[in-house]
Amino acid sequence: MIVDNAIESVRSGGASVEEAILHAAVHGWYEGHIQGEDKCPGCDFRGWLPKNSKRG
Repeated sequence: MIVDNAIESVRSGGASVEEAILHAAVHGWYEGHIQGEDKCPGCDFRGWLPKNSKRG
C-alpha cells in the first residue's frame, strides 16, 4: 500500500520521485515500529541487550 501510494503520487504529479521515496521510507519505518510495539509492548530491545530488558 505504501509503495502503491508513492507510485500514484508521482504519476499524478503530487510529488517528485525523491519526495515519494522519502515519504514511503518514513511511513515504512513507522509502520514497522508500531507493529513491533504491538507485538511486544514495553520491550526496549537494542543491539546485544536481551529481549525484554531495559537500557540503563
